[in-house]
Amino acid sequence: MKNGASILIVDDEATMREACREVLASEGFLLNEASSGEEAVGLIGRRSFDLLILDLKMPRVDGLEILRRVQRESPGTATVVITGYPSIDTAVEAMRLGAADFLPKPFTPDVLRLTVRRALHGARLTRENQLLRYQLEECRGADYELIGQSSGMRQIHDLVQRVGPTDSTVLITGESGTGKELVARAIRNHSPRRDKPFVTVDCGALVGTLFESELFGHLKGSFTGATSMKHGRFELADGGMIFFDEIANVSPEIQAKLLRLIQEREFTRVGATQVIHIDVRILAATSRNLIEEIRAGRFREDLFYRLCVVPIILPPLRQRREDIPQLAEHFLQKHSDRRGNGIRGFSKEAMEVLVRHDWPGNVRELENAIERALILARGERITPADLLYYGPLIKPEKAANDLSALAEVEKEHIARALHYHAGNRSAAAKTLGIDRKTLWRKIQVYGLDNGRSS
Repeated sequence: MKNGASILIVDDEATMREACREVLASEGFLLNEASSGEEAVGLIGRRSFDLLILDLKMPRVDGLEILRRVQRESPGTATVVITGYPSIDTAVEAMRLGAADFLPKPFTPDVLRLTVRRALHGARLTRENQLLRYQLEECRGADYELIGQSSGMRQIHDLVQRVGPTDSTVLITGESGTGKELVARAIRNHSPRRDKPFVTVDCGALVGTLFESELFGHLKGSFTGATSMKHGRFELADGGMIFFDEIANVSPEIQAKLLRLIQEREFTRVGATQVIHIDVRILAATSRNLIEEIRAGRFREDLFYRLCVVPIILPPLRQRREDIPQLAEHFLQKHSDRRGNGIRGFSKEAMEVLVRHDWPGNVRELENAIERALILARGERITPADLLYYGPLIKPEKAANDLSALAEVEKEHIARALHYHAGNRSAAAKTLGIDRKTLWRKIQVYGLDNGRSS
């Protein structure tokens, strides 16, 4: 049972409404009443309810008409129908229209309590199953550990611990690949909402009407392709948190609707008139400078200030190089466990290469480099020659003065590129970022001629 669930009692008989109210009042429900079908339609159009207790036989607008409306506009609302004139056909039609249960009058208080609990429990399980399916797809293979002990990351950890227990809106900024979603999930882990839904929205993946329906849901037939009713991300996140990744990609029209939602904590599905109230904490992230976006007229200033109650700025990896060894070891463990190839660690020279590199793609790029190295490595430890980055990560101007060692690294790297492309020199030269003539000369110098001239 959902304690505090909202229930609308619809019956044209005052004694029946009063009896239901007396039985359910002590259960902690939020109770509303409607004395006619018309009044019920008005209430349903203005707000959402968790459960309807609905008399089928009423003048003018009867219970079946209300059931049809609920099925169209609020299929997540559970319905228990009651009637003093039960029949098989009526019961079948009510269940076909989505009623969770059917109660013939008269009924006892215990039966009413049991029926209401059962209906609410079924509706809650339906919503939870939908959320779990969504989260399974979102989280498949994800790794949400926030790693780093540099001064910059210690500040991030401190901010996360202080802002997590609040309900403040947080704006996380930083270059692509710095781990903005990891920070959002760390905030969630320090929040009283940690056991509630956490729903992510990739603002760069959806546009136009599809984006609006993803956020707010839609009714069947509300636009071309809307073949069934859909719950939006905000409904799925109700009671928990919603995270907007790359919020700067949101269109001006959606920005206006987001602003209203943040202010009012309510919205309507696409194609509907019913207002849905939600309790959700909002986190957002962007790799763009939103102040510049505001100046360019691409982002609303009022929305920016609503989102940026608490700003968290993530430093790029090149500004926290002392975190690279810990991150590299973490990714090595993560991917070697999965591949089972027996790689035990990094050579000293390889770690120096990793620490020196600027990592324009930040932590995401570092992880990809480690995974590639695990595929290419032939020994028990990753060496500089294993660190392929559209050409080697090691750069001559940043290398040590040991020229023979650098030549050995270059030789091994060229040999690996040739092996990778099965001796195809044109493909290997392209991978190495050099022309075929240069590659040919190096093959001769290093004695790597394998008889191929392609």
